[in-house]
Amino acid sequence: MKYSQFLAVLLSLAPLLALGKPYPLDYWARRDAISAVTVSPDGQRLGLMKIPAKGENPIIEIYETANLGKKPFRINAKPMEIEFFDWVDNDNIVMRSRQKVRDKIDDFNEGVYEQRLALVDIKKRKIKEFKEETPGISIVSVLPDKPGKILISLREGGEDGPGAKLQEAFRPRSYWEFDLDRGSKKLLIRGKLLLANIDFDDAGNPILARGFDLGSSELILFWRRPGESKWTEFYRQHEDEFETFEVYGKDPVKPGHFIVEATRGGDKSSLWSFSAEKKSFAEQLYKRSDVDICGVIPHSNTWTHNREIVGVWYCKDKIYPEFFDEAEGALHRQLHQVIPGADYIDITSRSRDGNTLTIRNTGPRDPGTYYLLHQGKLQLIGGARPYFEPEQLADVRYITYPARDGRIIPAYLTVPNGKPPFPLVVMPHGGPFVRETVLFSEWGQLLANNGYLVLQPQYRGSRNYGMDHYQSAFIKGGQGGYKMQDDKDDGVAHLLKEGLTTRDNVAMFGWSYGGYAALVAASRSPQAYRCTIAGAAVSDPNMQVNYYRYQMRGTQKIAQLNMWDDSVSPMEEVAKVNVPILLIHGDVDQRVPVGHAKKYLKALRKADKPHKYVELKGADHFSNTLFYDHKMTIYKELLGYLSGECGLRAG
Repeated sequence: MKYSQFLAVLLSLAPLLALGKPYPLDYWARRDAISAVTVSPDGQRLGLMKIPAKGENPIIEIYETANLGKKPFRINAKPMEIEFFDWVDNDNIVMRSRQKVRDKIDDFNEGVYEQRLALVDIKKRKIKEFKEETPGISIVSVLPDKPGKILISLREGGEDGPGAKLQEAFRPRSYWEFDLDRGSKKLLIRGKLLLANIDFDDAGNPILARGFDLGSSELILFWRRPGESKWTEFYRQHEDEFETFEVYGKDPVKPGHFIVEATRGGDKSSLWSFSAEKKSFAEQLYKRSDVDICGVIPHSNTWTHNREIVGVWYCKDKIYPEFFDEAEGALHRQLHQVIPGADYIDITSRSRDGNTLTIRNTGPRDPGTYYLLHQGKLQLIGGARPYFEPEQLADVRYITYPARDGRIIPAYLTVPNGKPPFPLVVMPHGGPFVRETVLFSEWGQLLANNGYLVLQPQYRGSRNYGMDHYQSAFIKGGQGGYKMQDDKDDGVAHLLKEGLTTRDNVAMFGWSYGGYAALVAASRSPQAYRCTIAGAAVSDPNMQVNYYRYQMRGTQKIAQLNMWDDSVSPMEEVAKVNVPILLIHGDVDQRVPVGHAKKYLKALRKADKPHKYVELKGADHFSNTLFYDHKMTIYKELLGYLSGECGLRAG
């Protein structure tokens, strides 16, 4: 079935929407219909990943940009599942696939999948699989200056090798030039603790290295001066220091300088040009007083300006760009003017001559729409979720509210169509030390489409709001279940005061750390919720931390142990549970093993507390292992529990 036919079938269901009914759960359970839309270096071909039917794995389709209506070349990796692909040159792509090889996890943080690379010759329509590759493989670069070669890296020494207790950026990897025609690889450099993680230029020359000095417990950065083969140190920092220093790449206008994100002892991070030669900060490029740097913007043409930084993102109510390169900024502004409902615009690929582009727009009412700009003409490729109509989805508002101790908590509020008051679902993010910016939230939009107001609080410990907000979750001891939990409940109080919900019409739903928060919420008094839904939840913080207690170092260890060791343990609070609980857990969860659910379930039964347990067969912790059947189960149970045992009343 052609994509246009697929789209027509989906849109034929539009009359259902006119009745104001929620979308079928089937719509939410499907993975993106299309993704990874990119053009070849010469701009003559367009590739994308597509889910041909619900519940199926993705295939790759290759089109001619001059004639998108022509039947595409289709690539399937059965029995493996295609994860992603990259253009190597005008006629070849390299793709990575994965296959489930175990029914149970071997150990904590070890999944049930293995990956493999393959080369696809578009002209000859042949697939060449490289069977020798091992777990932990990563494609570093397609080496624009070396046709037929790519740069790959492999983890050195496995999970118990040198540097296993270090953060990923400082764990040794080996780097290889992979010949796609021969299927052979040549060692470029083997990482070691002092030179663990390495960046390369387009020709495969190492230019930047991150390492670790075991003797002084310091993180170290090295660079290679042009024309030299030796490494020169330019920055070091003790592993226990909570100082942001993230190198993004070379400064395109200042030789011998790198662009870095740093806090320099302050609260919010800013962007700097750093002199590697002088080992000092040279110029501040960008800073805000309200939020951290959210990331940098690379040049849209990776074939001619690979890794060149042209701007910066900051994240607040949405993602905002600020450009240093006027031409790139002008292009971005022009796209905003011509793309319908433009929100977060991302140029996903560009031809070497710069004349052919693929663009993706994403926003609260747009799950992702792809466009092709070719020969001056903008064409719609399609939507990630083409069956969703923007007017049937919900707005997302950025709000702030005071916690009971006076701290200001940012939050995202997904507001259903209709008039308040609404039943409220508080949905804390996982992590907990992560940045969350809500564009299109599948779970938030699902709940809003069914009449629920959704609050996603950026409770203390959340990143993006400065060091103080982050460290307040652990710097003075654990706050899990205490002030971090207050932040969520105080959001409910704020929405009650605003008249957006009513006191007996509130629930909490979370996954991972969010699931932990839902378990804690179930035993609190006074009680703010009618029920809680805990997915992949940590029920015993001590058991969870013991999986990796002796594998952590530095700030990661300080943050995790200070928070978890002094946090509320739901296992010890079961007797205080005073609302119904729905537990959901995958049976091959590698990050929060299913033993957490089984242990807590046993305690609930012994204490005779109202609950329901749903186990997902073959589901891991992460979203890319939650397939169609898993999602159908989760969404059916979630909505059924909210309206049933929980008793929330949608308008």
